[in-house]
Amino acid sequence: MCGIAGWIDLKKDISKNRDVILNMTNRLKHRGPDSEGYYYSKNALLGHRRLIVVDPSGGTQPMFKKVNGKKYIIIYNGELYNTEDLRKLLVQQGYSFDSYSDTEVLITSYIHWGSDCLKHVNGIFAFAIWDEKEKQLFMARDPLGVKPLFYTVKEDSLIFGSEIKAILAHPFVEPVVDREGLTEIFALGPARSLGGGIFKDVHEIPPANYLVYNRDGLKLKEYWKLHCEPHKEDVETTAEHVRTLLVDAIKRQLVADVPVCTFLSGGLDSSAISSVAASEFKKQGKVLNTYSIDYEDNDKYFKANAFEPTSDKVWALKMSKYIESRHHEVINTSRDLAETLYNSVRASDLPGMADIDSSLYLFCRKIREDNTVALSGECADEIFGGYPWYRRAEDINAHTFPWSKSVGARKKILSQDLKSLELEEYLNAQYEDSIKQVPHLDGESKIDRRMRELFYLNIKWFMITLLNRKDRMSMSNSLEVRVPFADYRLVEYAFNIPSDIKFYKGREKGLLREALKGVLPENIIMRKKSPYPKTHNPEYTRRVQKWMRLIMNDRSSPILPLIDEKEVRTLIETGGASFKEPWFGQLMRGPQLLAYLIQVNVWLKSYNIKVEL
Repeated sequence: MCGIAGWIDLKKDISKNRDVILNMTNRLKHRGPDSEGYYYSKNALLGHRRLIVVDPSGGTQPMFKKVNGKKYIIIYNGELYNTEDLRKLLVQQGYSFDSYSDTEVLITSYIHWGSDCLKHVNGIFAFAIWDEKEKQLFMARDPLGVKPLFYTVKEDSLIFGSEIKAILAHPFVEPVVDREGLTEIFALGPARSLGGGIFKDVHEIPPANYLVYNRDGLKLKEYWKLHCEPHKEDVETTAEHVRTLLVDAIKRQLVADVPVCTFLSGGLDSSAISSVAASEFKKQGKVLNTYSIDYEDNDKYFKANAFEPTSDKVWALKMSKYIESRHHEVINTSRDLAETLYNSVRASDLPGMADIDSSLYLFCRKIREDNTVALSGECADEIFGGYPWYRRAEDINAHTFPWSKSVGARKKILSQDLKSLELEEYLNAQYEDSIKQVPHLDGESKIDRRMRELFYLNIKWFMITLLNRKDRMSMSNSLEVRVPFADYRLVEYAFNIPSDIKFYKGREKGLLREALKGVLPENIIMRKKSPYPKTHNPEYTRRVQKWMRLIMNDRSSPILPLIDEKEVRTLIETGGASFKEPWFGQLMRGPQLLAYLIQVNVWLKSYNIKVEL
């Protein structure tokens, strides 16, 4: 796992601007602390920071390969999970290899198949390949968007990087946010529109897209889409099929030359991954390390509710005992949660999911002390119907993003100057545009049609938000996190499973529970879905109240022209209680909204952002 950066200019000689690519690349040191490398030519400057996971000596980048007199250079962030399968195919085609790294397999795949290489690779990736002879750049991102890749076009230059901070390090790029960016921050945040970068003229290659940049200009193309097919298998066969795909994905993602561990909450998804991983480790005579997160004094303040029926702690220990893992519990304090709001903004280059971000940042920092790779259970809820909005009638019929129903209430906290932002209109337009992209089967039932839409919305919006969070918080601590449920084969298959099978026996993730019989103990299989844990300690709320008061009392705070002072002060004094409903997802309520506003202020100030209204 790594960080990449580049500057392409097809009209001017940029070879002497080495300090620029050095600066851009060094902004990504956290993504690749182990080594760095560069490529310099007249029209292309490329930089790479490496986190060594596979083939320490043979995976050095940028990597060069010459075939038929043409020179190709790759910089790559990610992992391929079918490396050896591809290597065999390419050897049969006459290619030879100097390493066992997936980097060499990826560049060779491109040389052989061109853009069609993306039909053959299975993994998480964001990479760039420069064709020196043709003066062409090819960039691509994995189907589900696990790995990031941003770009901008300025003064005939294409400038790109794994994170926005690398692009902002280029002298052509200023940290400007216009009305559209602010609309995204306050209407969609912490989500972003597909391809959006919030900063003016900064874009992200959407998941499942590739970009070609040459003398003909820039072309962006989607290479992978979900397709509808009639589902002809019964429940038993479907469950077996899911189990086969999932177990294969987990096993493939355990390959590494560095320590590997798993996240373990004691829920269905992380338990499945940990169980398979522990079994594979035992075959090698090793013990799996598992990690769970909790919060200072959470036992004292936790109260069961519809969203959080049980605490994770007991279940994580039960599961650890069952699989005989070496379990570690990471306890976050309220003080650290609040203070790390700053770090989480710097990690994301944007305001994010408040203490949900900072807790993960702290969690990953602790895990990185002894591990380089971790497997996590994201994406299962999206593809197997784990969220309440798959089951609640008011959400099914909402005709909006079910995790963003508070946009009207959000508008109340904006200043008079920003009340003209068309938040509702923007949100609705994004929703309607997404719905238009959903494929359907002729003759499918009304409920199956809507479930297909919710599936699509979740993987293109909510899941992307969680994957962005996971990548930035983990990679800020030089930890690579892999997500087996995001294997595109599993996603494709799940997309066509009818709702009566997916919600087998009337349960959320009913089919997945059936598929995991024999893999997990019955009590884990039957445990009710519980989301990512958050703090219930009122001390955290008091800390964000205090911080936000300081911001409000400092007349130089950059957020002040953007918010309604009276509304926000009420929000502060009530500890967020004046905001009556979740403002994002299931659990992000008033205290998290206060923390989000803190993050907005930190972002505006630390990035010295110029706001264009």
